[in-house]
Amino acid sequence: MPSSRAIRPQLKFLQPENVAQVHDASLEILSSVGVRVDSRTAWEVFDREARVRREGRRAYLAPELVEEALQSAPSTIDIYDQEGAWSFQLGVGEAHFGVGVTALFYQDPGSEETVPFTRDRFRSMVRLGERLSSFEIVSTVGIIQDLSPDVADLYAVLELAANTTKSLVVLVSDDERFEDCLRLLTHLRGDLRSRPFVIPYFNPISPLVINAGTVNKMVTAIKYGLPFVYSNYGMIGATTPITPAGTLALLNAELLAGLTLSQLIRAGTPVVLGSLPASFDMRGMGTFYQPQGYLVNVACAEMMAHYGIPHCGTSGSGVGWGSGLVAAGHQWMNHILASVTAMELVPFVGDILGAKAFSPRVLVYADDVIREARRLAVGFEIDHGAIGLADIAEIGPGGTFLESERTFELFREAYRQSDVLPLLTLEAWQERGAPQAEDALKRYTRQLVAGLQPPDGCADLMARGESFIEGLGLS
Repeated sequence: MPSSRAIRPQLKFLQPENVAQVHDASLEILSSVGVRVDSRTAWEVFDREARVRREGRRAYLAPELVEEALQSAPSTIDIYDQEGAWSFQLGVGEAHFGVGVTALFYQDPGSEETVPFTRDRFRSMVRLGERLSSFEIVSTVGIIQDLSPDVADLYAVLELAANTTKSLVVLVSDDERFEDCLRLLTHLRGDLRSRPFVIPYFNPISPLVINAGTVNKMVTAIKYGLPFVYSNYGMIGATTPITPAGTLALLNAELLAGLTLSQLIRAGTPVVLGSLPASFDMRGMGTFYQPQGYLVNVACAEMMAHYGIPHCGTSGSGVGWGSGLVAAGHQWMNHILASVTAMELVPFVGDILGAKAFSPRVLVYADDVIREARRLAVGFEIDHGAIGLADIAEIGPGGTFLESERTFELFREAYRQSDVLPLLTLEAWQERGAPQAEDALKRYTRQLVAGLQPPDGCADLMARGESFIEGLGLS
């Protein structure tokens, strides 16, 4: 644990005047451009509020209404694990990482063959998330392809409940199954309200659309007393302006609109806000992350810190062909930024190829990267004891600190050896037959995945969950 006296590296992007500019622009967008509302339920809420002006399908929000919503929402949210133990708190400016994304395909850690995400692969990746210590959260890791769409979300949630004890971020594709998923979790783990371990994840549609499915799930989450993530996925140059400033203002306006709706539904509802600011490649017709998008993500986190609203941002995944150089660079960039800025919830680590595939090797590598990024973020102390003038004087000119008692005391703490990619001298590397890092990662990941075991109580939870789902009478 870092000392309270430690000097921690911090990266800050926006100046106070920039925060004011973005906020004012967002309020202007909401009051003069408005948001399109495709939900009857949302209109029932907005129509009761005099400070919402309606023209056709557009709602125009008065600035003072948005300001009231910002004051109403909680500034911190306590999150628990599935066994009821406190896990972490959102809203205090610390990053918490999660496994998974709703990928359609799974990349085999040995052959790199990309195949459909089946239930057994889903289960294995949940257990991998349980095993890797850098992750406090396991998210919906894929969309199960070998089950009927009517029940795939339910079995995904069952696998999450039975194969990890960690906190969950849940994405449900079928809007009609969302409440059934919450009922299933209640059946397996008890009341969700008192010690929330699950954070549902919802997306509005950019630009400036509040869609019916998102509103319905929002209302259900509020009924169950759950915090939820309201996060927009922006494609810079396609669904958001080509300039980072325009993208930031537009995405921020969308988040404030969702926050306002949530507080009108029930004042004091805990909400986590954030953006995934990707760019759109007009040549390849795909999305990717790039430096300006990462800066928008950091700026979004700083806007949420200014508002006193917990933040959720990008995980730096989705880019890369596998676990090679492209993916590795984005893992380092995002996770260092998350560790030294205002970013908080980082829930979707491990996907590649435009978030369409999930790579166990990227996940295992990211576990190592996050550990190192957190060590960097700890910083170090500078005081009389830490400098150790007496030790320096005792060793003196030409001496060696290998003989210092402090070196023996602190060496293991100061130098961490990776289980995946150990530090090798030239001689050691040659003695091992000149191994390649990618091969070492492949071998380690295959062994790790092959040895995964279910947590205690898994069989009982699976049996109870299967019975619950069968009782719903779905196909």
